Amino acid sequence: MDKTLFNDLMQCLKEAKAISRGKAKPSRRFVVEGSDVKIAREKIGLSQSEFAQLMRVSVKTLQNWEQSRRNPTGPVAALLKVVIAVPKTVLKSLHA
Repeated sequence: MDKTLFNDLMQCLKEAKAISRGKAKPSRRFVVEGSDVKIAREKIGLSQSEFAQLMRVSVKTLQNWEQSRRNPTGPVAALLKVVIAVPKTVLKSLHA
């Protein structure tokens, strides 16, 4: 390994150690927000399997959406916005 690269990596590790011990402040911070899919599901009061069945997707797909590994697109994304806005109406309409 190149000595310059190695020294850079060592400096990064030292900075990370100082940050983790509270001796230094991080240069930036990332905040991960909750998933709209999970919010929609919880608002409607269904389990993952029930909500996946209602949305006509697999439980695995729903889990990927909730854990932000994938994002719903198109009509599903639009339906999720409606679920968040008026959950009872959507539930009533989809069960009709």
